[in-house]
Amino acid sequence: MSINWYPGHMHKAQKEIKKRLPDVDMFIEVLDARIPYSSENPMLATIRGDKPCIKILNKTDLAEPEITKDWQNYLEKNKHTKTLALNLNQPNKREQIFSLCKKLVPSKGTKISPITCLITGIPNVGKSTLINTLANRTIAKTGNEPAVTQTQQRIDLGNNLILFDTPGLLWPKVDNEDSGYRLAMTGAIKDTAIEYDDIAYYAAEYYLNEHPNLLMKRYDLEEPPLDETTLLEALGKKRGALISGGRVDLKKASTIFIHDFRSGSLGQITLETPQRVEREIAKTEKLMAEKAALKEQRKKKWRNNK
Repeated sequence: MSINWYPGHMHKAQKEIKKRLPDVDMFIEVLDARIPYSSENPMLATIRGDKPCIKILNKTDLAEPEITKDWQNYLEKNKHTKTLALNLNQPNKREQIFSLCKKLVPSKGTKISPITCLITGIPNVGKSTLINTLANRTIAKTGNEPAVTQTQQRIDLGNNLILFDTPGLLWPKVDNEDSGYRLAMTGAIKDTAIEYDDIAYYAAEYYLNEHPNLLMKRYDLEEPPLDETTLLEALGKKRGALISGGRVDLKKASTIFIHDFRSGSLGQITLETPQRVEREIAKTEKLMAEKAALKEQRKKKWRNNK
């Protein structure tokens, strides 16, 4: 699954971030704890350079706690990065974030010289909700779909902290096929840009391999389904997703399945581990190198023929 999705406001936001960079002391990047790698914008690391960054693994109530800890250790191997794992229903997270900001930028944090933070994150990771929590009032519009925030805002948080908000930033192309599917599963990509049945088959394969017992419990099945189609047909019958002749409407069953995942009804699940991601990166780099070599061969052949 190859995703190319780069709306104009995201391109504009990237340019604005680069323009504002000299005035920014640090970054806060909000990640989805279920997909810490896939929800991390690779362009941001290049843009921010050595400026300190807090990576917030959000939605931990939907993720596996032990794997979240693994990701925190993995991400903090970068000496300029600190992490916080949270879900936005937990108390005292505002104070924890403020305290960490002041530790990362100890030379500032006064009325004369407040700390300036730029907060960013891909669509639908909970960035706007976090901003409202930090500001202790409703400032950012929230919604359970991507691309809600489309302009940059300057927000005085008090505590000698200034926050710059940006739209949810995706990058021009998702090269890792698995990352594309995971972004779609979690709702980072607008549902109008994806096919639910394609995403559901990917999700079903993952659950059948990794968590068949959760499927049996959720859909009251006596044994694990043989394959993805069997699973979707079984849950379609259980949920009344039927069309004429008593056949299962696979599109409707797929929609139910993805919504069950997003709501946490299929259990606390993390879709990627650091080890899995490193294998996928190696695989993707190999494929890209092969494509580049093939492209160069074609160019050489074309030049010779010309």
